[in-house]
Amino acid sequence: MSFTICTIGCGSQATKVHGPSYAKYAATHPDTLLAACCDLNEEKASAFGESFGFARHYTDIETMLRTEKPDAVCLIAPEPLTCELSCRVFSAGYPLMMEKPPGLTVVEVEHMIATADAVGVPNQVAFNRRYMPLLTTMKQMVKENVSPETIQFLRYELIRPGRKDPDFSTTAIHGIDTAKYLLGSNYAHVDFEYQEFPHLGPNVANIYMRCRMKSGVLARLEFCPVAGVNVERATLHAHDHTFYLDLPTPRGIDMPGRLRHLERAVVKSDLSTHEVADDTEEFVLMGFYAENESFFEDIRNGRRPVGDLRSAHQSVAIAEGIRTRAASFTGMAEIAKS
Repeated sequence: MSFTICTIGCGSQATKVHGPSYAKYAATHPDTLLAACCDLNEEKASAFGESFGFARHYTDIETMLRTEKPDAVCLIAPEPLTCELSCRVFSAGYPLMMEKPPGLTVVEVEHMIATADAVGVPNQVAFNRRYMPLLTTMKQMVKENVSPETIQFLRYELIRPGRKDPDFSTTAIHGIDTAKYLLGSNYAHVDFEYQEFPHLGPNVANIYMRCRMKSGVLARLEFCPVAGVNVERATLHAHDHTFYLDLPTPRGIDMPGRLRHLERAVVKSDLSTHEVADDTEEFVLMGFYAENESFFEDIRNGRRPVGDLRSAHQSVAIAEGIRTRAASFTGMAEIAKS
């Protein structure tokens, strides 16, 4: 019996990284059927389906779901539409992986959680950093070499050139979520600082976060969207240990990425992404394949994905704080599981 997949949204992001991920998954899992893709633009839907091996294409979500009855659905849509479209899929009763952010506000995310819970469907948020081979290697390396109580400080930089987005929070959420994931702890308190550049456009600013995690670890996050380089880097200090992580980013100077571990000033390991990944394609190095594979395998095996909407709840709240130019954030209570 085949495992059927449908996807919604056939734009540039879907074409660059998700389409190749679906094709690779289907090629390595012969019982997989890429049943259908959907986009309001029929030309895009048709081209996407032809490029990545989908059997059919649609322009209406409900028609596709009713006809195909998939085992799993993926959603790659503009941020303002994610909540509405996700809830339509949940209400129809289908497991869903949605691109980040899974809603622009806490209210939206809580509505999505309630809708999914009402029909009992599993879900996953596509935070691809959690699945980057180099980052997952670092998390494992920290676990094997460092006691949690000896971790002292994390610095995370997300730097881009020419990003004059009026709302950079939808990109900054990657760093917010990754720091939380690396440290295995929610935020207890955050102080924000904004360096505004009104001459460059509305809301263009550098964003700095001084953070204390619930674990007691201190963190500093820096988002600079109009600098001169494309990099994403993390530095983690613990007693006797330091880890330097240079993530692979498209057109970035750190591609394909590097991870170094030092113990008492001695280099214990120095790895590139190619040494820990099983493929050289960018969509693999950047975690997009693994996030899709993880979702599909969880659904196949009746497991609820770990990276669900609840795990994204606080990240969305902090990103919303950036959007509204909050001065600080104090940790919220986690939403109880249904």
